[in-house]
Amino acid sequence: MPSNAAPLWDALAGTVSSGRYPGLVAGVRINGETEVFAAGSLTIGSTAPMAEDTPFRIASLSKPMGGALALSLVADGKLGLDDDVARWLPALAAPRVLATPDAPLSLTVPARGPITVRHLLTFTAGLGIDFGTTPYAAATRELLWGPNPPEVPPEEYLSRLSGLPLAHQPGERWMYHACADVLSVLLPAVALAPLGQLFEERISGPLGLAGTGFPTGREEFPVQYEATAAGLREAVSYRDALSEPPVFESLAGGLVSTVPDYLTFLSALADDELLPAALREMMTSDQLTGPQRAGMMEMAGPDESWGFMTAVQVGVGEPWSEPGMWGWSGGSGVCAAVYPNGDMGVVFTQRFLSGPRDNFDFFWEPFGAVRDGARP
Repeated sequence: MPSNAAPLWDALAGTVSSGRYPGLVAGVRINGETEVFAAGSLTIGSTAPMAEDTPFRIASLSKPMGGALALSLVADGKLGLDDDVARWLPALAAPRVLATPDAPLSLTVPARGPITVRHLLTFTAGLGIDFGTTPYAAATRELLWGPNPPEVPPEEYLSRLSGLPLAHQPGERWMYHACADVLSVLLPAVALAPLGQLFEERISGPLGLAGTGFPTGREEFPVQYEATAAGLREAVSYRDALSEPPVFESLAGGLVSTVPDYLTFLSALADDELLPAALREMMTSDQLTGPQRAGMMEMAGPDESWGFMTAVQVGVGEPWSEPGMWGWSGGSGVCAAVYPNGDMGVVFTQRFLSGPRDNFDFFWEPFGAVRDGARP
């Protein structure tokens, strides 16, 4: 297999040489064989090379790991998918809901039911990022659009969030991001252990992921860049991001990892070595109704839906995609996906995505060609 991946590595080396990225690390598993590739440097103008085990801030690629962590508690019977989260987070008991999504915050009705664990995993709890100009969007912009992870303790975050109405009835519509942070508060309350300890005991420790977890302050990250009309420039405001242990350990976007570690995680999950097969199948298959899925359209294409903390391909979008493919990406410039046959790819870069429609075609197109060539 390594020789078969050479066209992909050549394509990625060319992408780096073109100046799109100072450097990147990528990894694949094809027909059960794994290989990792690194190209470029840690910063523009530097000779310090990108390495296969370079740590990255993986942003929203934290979410699938968070989903697996939550489902490990479900597998052990400590948590039920349809449990009311108010059992552990009383601040979320008896929520109020906006009379209409664009209503003033004072115009609310009672929730028709509780917020459940399933709602959090499927991002249908009725709370999350509103990309519009509604009163709810304005009221939640600082809390939900601010630093990722939040720079306030979990208790304060939950208090501020619970002081606001829900934008939609629980179970009514998909909304991005915030459910994963609420899950980050819920799991320690259920397990009676800090989230970092829980993650180490159930994910990183058993899988031997030495480079994955919440930041310790000892990581040496690549310099982060953003694209401008004049080319790449350093994202100065992100220079110190995750440079020390966080006040909020967030499964929405607070983990750090390496490409080999993330490949190991995906492999264990896809091979049913991390979760019971039935739970893994639920996590990585479409869990949304049509009305719920309508909320995804500002974040994903028409052929994508959502499982538990991960996107799921439900149609043929790009030529390299397949129904049943699952994975996600992160705004810091990272992406990972698993095909139905267990083939998978991971690519970590240090260039922020320019928006929800920015993509990783530079990786997936040549990867698709390599997969086609590797088929018996």
